[in-house]
Amino acid sequence: MSQLPTPQEVAAASRELGLVASPAELHGALCGWLAGGGADARDWTAKVMADESLPPPPAGSALDRLREGSVAQLEDGEFAFQLLLADEDASVRQRAQALFDWCRGFLGAFGLAAGAKPPLSEEGSEALQDLGKLAGARVQDIDEDEEDEASLSELEEFVRVATLLLHGDCVLGPRHRRNFN
Repeated sequence: MSQLPTPQEVAAASRELGLVASPAELHGALCGWLAGGGADARDWTAKVMADESLPPPPAGSALDRLREGSVAQLEDGEFAFQLLLADEDASVRQRAQALFDWCRGFLGAFGLAAGAKPPLSEEGSEALQDLGKLAGARVQDIDEDEEDEASLSELEEFVRVATLLLHGDCVLGPRHRRNFN
C-alpha cells in the first residue's frame, strides 16, 4: 500500500509552491477532487485550489507523492485509505481542527469535480451532509479527555468511510456501469 508523506513534508512542499492551505485541508481537497470524479493529474493543486496559475508540484515531491498515494489508496479494494491529519502526538483540539480543515477542503474540491448533481446514493447524500456539518464545526467545545479522544477517533473513521462511499458513488459506480455496457 502506498504511504502518504508526513504532514511536515506536505507543509514544506506547500510553502514552496506558495499555497496557504494546511496539510490536512490540502489532502482533503485532493481527496474531494478525486472522490468527485476529478482527474488524477500532476497539476492537481491548480484544480483543487481553482487557480490555474499554480504550477504543478515537481515530480517526486511530497505533493506529488501525496497525489500518487491518495489515488492508490482510494482505488485499493482493501479499504486502506488514510486521512492526512495532524501528528498523533498533537492535542485533541489540534487533531480535531485538522479533521475539520480536511472536511472543508474535501467539500470545496468535491463540489468542483462532481458538479451540482453528483450521482449519489441515499447514504452518499447523507454522508456529504454530515461532512458539511463537520466542516463547520469548531474546537471550542472539545476537551483534552478520553471521551473526546474516543469521539475524535470515531469521527475520523466516519470521514474515512464517507470518503470511500462518495468515491464509490461518483467514480467506481459509473466506471463499473460503463464496463457493463
